[in-house]
Amino acid sequence: MARILITGVAGFIGSHTADHLLRAGHRVWGVDNLRTGHMSNITGALAAGLEFGKFSVLDAARMERLVRQARVDAIIHLAALVSVNESISQPDLNFRLNVEATHTVAEAARHGRVPRLVFASSAAVYGNTKTVPVAETAALHPISPYGAAKLASEHLLLASAASYGMTVRVQRYFNVFGRRQDPSSPYSGVISIFVRKSCRGEPITVFGDGRQTRDFIAVDDVARANVLAATRPGVASGVANICTGRPASLRALLKHLSPLPPVHFAPARPGDIRHSAGSTAAARRALGFTARSTMAESLPDLVRAERAGESD
Repeated sequence: MARILITGVAGFIGSHTADHLLRAGHRVWGVDNLRTGHMSNITGALAAGLEFGKFSVLDAARMERLVRQARVDAIIHLAALVSVNESISQPDLNFRLNVEATHTVAEAARHGRVPRLVFASSAAVYGNTKTVPVAETAALHPISPYGAAKLASEHLLLASAASYGMTVRVQRYFNVFGRRQDPSSPYSGVISIFVRKSCRGEPITVFGDGRQTRDFIAVDDVARANVLAATRPGVASGVANICTGRPASLRALLKHLSPLPPVHFAPARPGDIRHSAGSTAAARRALGFTARSTMAESLPDLVRAERAGESD
């Protein structure tokens, strides 16, 4: 049984990761300032033993105190500003929540002698890649402050690994979707937004021509990858795409929605990537991870949950 601390535990990915860890018998602490997370996301985790603290990871003294007192074996750092659009409109906030916060967590890990740290990075670090699927060795050219902040955090953490002897696993998430992803949020994934609008019969707006592609990965797969990165014995520091390796266009996504409401096309937004799909080889090699679900297999369950008004 490992002792794991999750930052951003009340968020979409954080709450699912906590559930997976608790079901596996690990002891879990979680922190969240609830800026975008929701207590409703962790109702089940709290009942299963999650120890929760409401505060920001930017509170360095409190972070360090918790890490020392809990004697954690690993930190899974998920707390972040996760909106590309918000990073463009508020670059200072993006820096604080996505770079300064990472430094604070890394320092808490260093002072608390935490042996392993798992970081939620993003496919946004690649920018508009010319080769798909993209491997971790590809050139990195982020096209938004969000992507740049994630890349800066990767460098900070991997340098900490080299300097202080901890193991750092960088998880480059592609397009994550599933239950608890708030469709009303401005940074929510396109699948959750489209599913809600389809179920309500509301018009769908597609930014761009709809031929842009994404590597959609179910949140349960992402949570499982996080558990492996935090607990698998013998894991070395490194970077891995967390993806399916199977890109799909937004037009293909629309074909899976029934009934399909009116669809409107609008100009592409600044910072949006044209094509995105990842190579799965590094995650398979380093973590023994392969995604189990496909978009088509997971969508019916998401539609049923939305129609039933479920969040969990």
